[in-house]
Amino acid sequence: MTKSSRISLAEVARQTGSMLRRGDSAHFVDGQAPTLADLTESLFFSPGDGRIWLNDQRMLLWHSSAMGHLRRELIDTLGLDRARGLLTRAGYVSGARDAQLVRERWPERDAAAVFMAGTKLHALEGVVKVTPLAFEFDIDRGTYEGEFLWEHSSEDDEHIAAYGLGTEAACWSQVGYATGYVTSLFGQLVVFREVECRSMGASVCRVIGRHAAAWGDVSEDLRYLQARDFRRIAEGAPAPVPMANMPPAAAPGGDRHELVGASSAFNSACHQLARVAPTQATVLFTGESGVGKEAFAQRLHRISRRADGPFIAVNCAAVPETLIESELFGVERGAFTGASSSRPGRFERADGGTLFLDEIGTLSLVSQGKLLRALQEGEIERVGGTKTIKVEVRVVAATNVDLQQHVRDGRFREDLFYRLNVFPIHLPPLRERRDDIPLLMNHFLQRETSRHERRPTGFTARAVRAMLHYPFPGNIRELQNLIERGVISAEDGAAIDLAHMFRREQLSEAALLAIGAHGALQPRRGEPDEGLIDDLVRRVGPEGFSLHEIEQRLIRESVEAADGNLAAAARRLGLTRAQLAYRMEHKLAAPRRRRKSG
Repeated sequence: MTKSSRISLAEVARQTGSMLRRGDSAHFVDGQAPTLADLTESLFFSPGDGRIWLNDQRMLLWHSSAMGHLRRELIDTLGLDRARGLLTRAGYVSGARDAQLVRERWPERDAAAVFMAGTKLHALEGVVKVTPLAFEFDIDRGTYEGEFLWEHSSEDDEHIAAYGLGTEAACWSQVGYATGYVTSLFGQLVVFREVECRSMGASVCRVIGRHAAAWGDVSEDLRYLQARDFRRIAEGAPAPVPMANMPPAAAPGGDRHELVGASSAFNSACHQLARVAPTQATVLFTGESGVGKEAFAQRLHRISRRADGPFIAVNCAAVPETLIESELFGVERGAFTGASSSRPGRFERADGGTLFLDEIGTLSLVSQGKLLRALQEGEIERVGGTKTIKVEVRVVAATNVDLQQHVRDGRFREDLFYRLNVFPIHLPPLRERRDDIPLLMNHFLQRETSRHERRPTGFTARAVRAMLHYPFPGNIRELQNLIERGVISAEDGAAIDLAHMFRREQLSEAALLAIGAHGALQPRRGEPDEGLIDDLVRRVGPEGFSLHEIEQRLIRESVEAADGNLAAAARRLGLTRAQLAYRMEHKLAAPRRRRKSG
């Protein structure tokens, strides 16, 4: 290849990359992924446990009149301005979350199609029908200009029903949504204003969006947005846990004890952690195996006044009973055969810091008595020693058994239980905090791809469905293992599917329900290709079918659905354009050649 041709190819690549970062309505071709059908297929229903999901985001289906009632209560209680600010910011968060969903699910799609996905999502969520009049943007130059019509605004319906027509626009949360969605994708503040509104007597709402610099003075818009918070949300970060003295989260692939979650159960545990961290109280973490007790203990230490001291952990179940005393309290030289030198125990090593005793319920009654004395007196004696050693240690314990039942059964000392149970924090199993599963999946995906130097693109839709419905008997530890297995098994550049993660694990028989092609709820099983043969027989007919016929039909229907666009049809089939062209030539043409030769 000559130098000139290399320059030409580089220029083409540069121009192509630039094209993907700008777009306008004049050249926008509707029907590019993500289409409305793509977005609709990301909507999952799990009616048995009261959850609806839009890909990895939990959704709600509730009465518009109930929202209208809440809106009126806010206005009447807080006043128009404060209510408007609350609803605008809530809409902003919703838009930013939808932008995050689209950005992560379709990372390589055309920028204009990704921008327009927000209008489809707003309609899919039942808020408003969005019709674009004109738009133009250039991410590299930092410019955006868009004009849209809003029809059937749910916000207007409720506002007009409560207050009638007025002189002010009323689609506050919708303006917030549009601002949050485009700002999150754009990386710079894009402000939308409603210039015509049904609540002002117009037949349809009209909105204009521009980058902040083009508007000039946006102080009024920022008054409702509270712009000091928008950057964090726009970057797709979850709302911070209210623990002001927490250190920054580690980068992917760094801290293996990072806490990840946004569910109410997770936040409740974090609130308790923040409450007890500045004190010297003993903390007892309870919960099933794998829920993250050591991760919480690590975080408790790091946000306490002992953060500069050592954090020493010992798994009591992993130390033989004959060695547990020397492990905890240390040993003097010659105390027993093999003790050729003196060494400190875990209590001494943790002096000035935190000692974490995991699976404390496995200690014998003798060991429990010696531990109780150390906790009460703040001093220890090494095995074979003759002098006491003062230690200043905060003890944090954890157990996956019911210690109170062990006390009743005579297997655990009651006085030690009350000494440890000063501030108990229960960590719920993963099946009770399913809202955190998508966040944990993304966290472990980033960490394991960095650690193993692999590059899968994410997860298939059915993999997400299965993970949301899987009971996780091993809790977070099991989820991490499944993700790590998927990262290793999946090909670089491909999505992680069920077969990459699950081997002998038993997926639940209960079905998730997804929106089908014609709008009907259809069961979606977690198991890979469950009932596929029966489904094909039902569709094709009892006379049977051949693989050749199925492939022909898939190719033909995909090409027809894409209006002859082979690249689009290939994407639907998971093929490259060249692979599809080869199959069309050899699979579709073969019967014709056979008929001609006959």
